[in-house]
Amino acid sequence: MALAETAEFPAAAAPADDRPAITAQSLYKRYHRSGGGAPVEALKHIDLTIPSGCIFGLLGPNGAGKSTFINILAGLVNKTAGTANIWGFDIDANPRNARASIGVVPQEITFDAFFSPAEALEFQAGMYGVPKSERRTDEILKQVGLFDKRDAYARSLSGGMKRRLMVAKAMVHNPPILVLDEPTAGVDVELRQQLWENVRAMREAGMTIVLTTHYLEEAELLCDEIAIINHGQVVCCEPKTQLLGRIEEKELIIVVDSDLTEVPAGLADYNVRLIDRRTFGIQFNRATTTAARILAAIQQDSGLTIVDISTREADLEDIFLQLTRDA
Repeated sequence: MALAETAEFPAAAAPADDRPAITAQSLYKRYHRSGGGAPVEALKHIDLTIPSGCIFGLLGPNGAGKSTFINILAGLVNKTAGTANIWGFDIDANPRNARASIGVVPQEITFDAFFSPAEALEFQAGMYGVPKSERRTDEILKQVGLFDKRDAYARSLSGGMKRRLMVAKAMVHNPPILVLDEPTAGVDVELRQQLWENVRAMREAGMTIVLTTHYLEEAELLCDEIAIINHGQVVCCEPKTQLLGRIEEKELIIVVDSDLTEVPAGLADYNVRLIDRRTFGIQFNRATTTAARILAAIQQDSGLTIVDISTREADLEDIFLQLTRDA
């Protein structure tokens, strides 16, 4: 999916008293099996706060509960217990205002093949009760780069254009919160980068973006805060920089001047992996040792001459795997 490269988005109003964009308290969802048997707990009393005006990453393996959480917010699934608020509106006490405050772009592409983009947006705006005088159909089509296709049949659009149309439909009621559910699944690199640029533009305009993705590098690049859900529970929810600082592991990549057939002498106490004939990696914990100590051990005990040194920091994928494995 891609939006227009130079799109300008209208500023979103901040919630009163700087309230969070979304809050969930003890949110619980249980599904009963049609054939009997033990019920399935999709969400297990999760607590989650999504600040306004940020790009919030919602990560987790398949079946973790991400879609259930989103569908409860969108009003497509009824929760079993707990509370949820969208833009300060309780989804039970004020369902109309809550749903008007959020736009959801699902992973699946759905559209009426015989509607043009302009007709699809007009119909969607009517469903949300937006008066004709307040509709922004042409403005939104320009923002998502579909204005030149406004009168074409939707079935004639390319896959990337259809995804843009999904975003446009979610924006017809000018929601302050936009949920993008796996927006770049199956999208080529160029379109993905264009999406990233426009997600940032939305955030700069004050919109809150909730992003679910399986591309961890995408979350690491875009998100301000990240929550990881596994087995229906939130295993962590922190600012990205704090999350990336969780793991103290680091890898030192060493290139030497002669071929290796085994782990160099003096490094038996370290976690060493041979990469090629003259390159090996040493994983170490920054809290318990230093790179200088490792380099001294190589030079003193092995007699090898170091040609090149590089390091690899722990990334979001390392943290994700550790947290979901532990859970």
